Amino acid sequence: MEWVNETTVREFVFLGFSSLAGLQRLLFVIFLLVYLFTLGTNAIIISTIVLDRALHTPMYFFLGVLSCSETCYTFVIVPKMLVDLLSQKKTISFLGCAIQMFSFLFLICSHSFLLAAMGYDRYMAICNPLRYTVLMGYGVCVGLVAAACACGFIISLVTTSMIFHLPFHSSNQLHHFFCDVSPVLMLASHHSHLNQMVIFVLGVFVLVIPLLLILVSYILIISAILKIPSSVGRYKAFSTCASHLIVVTVHYGCASFIYLRPKSNYSSSQDILISVSYTILTPLFNPMIYSLRNKEFKLALQRAMVQTSYPVN
Repeated sequence: MEWVNETTVREFVFLGFSSLAGLQRLLFVIFLLVYLFTLGTNAIIISTIVLDRALHTPMYFFLGVLSCSETCYTFVIVPKMLVDLLSQKKTISFLGCAIQMFSFLFLICSHSFLLAAMGYDRYMAICNPLRYTVLMGYGVCVGLVAAACACGFIISLVTTSMIFHLPFHSSNQLHHFFCDVSPVLMLASHHSHLNQMVIFVLGVFVLVIPLLLILVSYILIISAILKIPSSVGRYKAFSTCASHLIVVTVHYGCASFIYLRPKSNYSSSQDILISVSYTILTPLFNPMIYSLRNKEFKLALQRAMVQTSYPVN
């Protein structure tokens, strides 16, 4: 074991996959293929939305931002993890750990508020269809994204500052594969109940408030859908929300398990498993859930492919 006795910790050692030493090369290949596929699908989504004017609507604007967000937060975690899987020395500097935590929290918190904004967009589309394009203009969409990013920035800045101003004088062995809140906080030499409470309250703010906003949106959406006389109309209206509901369930389910449970229930092995799902697997499935099974998007993708293959002079 590596210990730093009576001195300030200058780097952390990742032990996330140390129990799977014989499988690390296999994990490298699997995670690399998944990561490349995720980057490719998100690049296809973003470029198709930009190229096809038919997709220049609020729903696809938010989808494009969501794809950018997922691409960025996987970029913060996965490349370093892949390098570590092939390295004997799996370390990160104290400053590097702080930067990684801030970047990840900023993107994941913004992601939560962005999902709430997308829920509001679905509410406006179904409950105010005639005024939808006016109420959800470009300025409103940009404002919602900016507000989501501002909330994410403030929360990540406060949380990261509180954690990395704590003293780290004992073990530098991090039982995780990236600098997440709970594993780093466990290594602090001492931290007050106030620190834990503030971080927990911020976690509640990030997860519970957006989720409540989404629930309110869907209560109103379901109420409006039930008033549609045609069963075909009800199905069509609900199908536009199904993908968002699936992504919300996965995102908030994983995040709540990690960040909203008592410290006494902390388990590094469970955290690693859940973290792999929302840093690697969820960004893989979200593009397929949202776009690649969407008929309108597939038609737009075909048009974009024809446009790039046979450009009009």
